[in-house]
Amino acid sequence: MKVGVLALQGAFREHVKILHRIGVEGIEVRLPEDLEGLEGLIIPGGESTTMGKLAVNYNLMEPLRNFASEKAVWGICAGMIFMAKEIGMNQPLLGLMDIVVERNAFGRQADSFKTTLNIPVLNNGYCKPFPAVFIRAPKLSSVKEPAQVIANLPDGTAVAAQQGKWLVTSFHPELTEDLRFHHYFLKLI
Repeated sequence: MKVGVLALQGAFREHVKILHRIGVEGIEVRLPEDLEGLEGLIIPGGESTTMGKLAVNYNLMEPLRNFASEKAVWGICAGMIFMAKEIGMNQPLLGLMDIVVERNAFGRQADSFKTTLNIPVLNNGYCKPFPAVFIRAPKLSSVKEPAQVIANLPDGTAVAAQQGKWLVTSFHPELTEDLRFHHYFLKLI
């Protein structure tokens, strides 16, 4: 299996390493032709405005939308923002998922935090909480069908959603030793 990781900016190396660790070929995607032959794509955390501008500059917007029309895509933090249909600001977005995202919803870098989440879609998700790392994280302020919330903070704040083969998380699974989210994404492929 070959899975791409959008490598314009952000934490792409960490995802490539995890993919290799679980026996999947991880391919860095920078140009439209890099999408050929991939079975899924991870859009990592980073800075969503920069990511969007670079995707426009490298003529990646339409190729990414076309890829997503048939394949699984997972957006993490900035990737979640990039996949949203609406964020309340003007910046390049793929506009894939029926979600509204609030950027930096939990505060600045100094307000980053770790917590555990019960995520039923993950293997053993009811019994073994997932260690979630939030860094200048966005939140899902609205999720419209057919998208569905799959993880919430204890206060009810939505922090992960799925719409068919598309997945988004506010938090960074690549910064933990728990590989269940990567395995879950592979199942969507």
